[in-house]
Amino acid sequence: MPTYEYVCASCGSEHEYFQSMSEAPKRKCPECGALKLQRRIGSGAGIIFKGSGFYETDYRSESYKKGAEADKKKASEKSEKKKESKPKGKSGKDGAS
Repeated sequence: MPTYEYVCASCGSEHEYFQSMSEAPKRKCPECGALKLQRRIGSGAGIIFKGSGFYETDYRSESYKKGAEADKKKASEKSEKKKESKPKGKSGKDGAS
């Protein structure tokens, strides 16, 4: 339920009320009793983000994504070449007894 701000056109007093969106606006001023209470147009509540959050990398440009993908391919090719060129080690022990 939102908090609404009101101002009295008669005496100028300001009030806040926590009311349902479907509830009718208040009209009677609690200070002077005049029926000149007006609801202010306010900024409302702040935005509430739920979840894990938002990161600057979530909305990267297409050119950045293509460059990052190319870098990944280069890195994976290098690691494959290292695995292939690595000589197999000898255990040094013979399995016979």
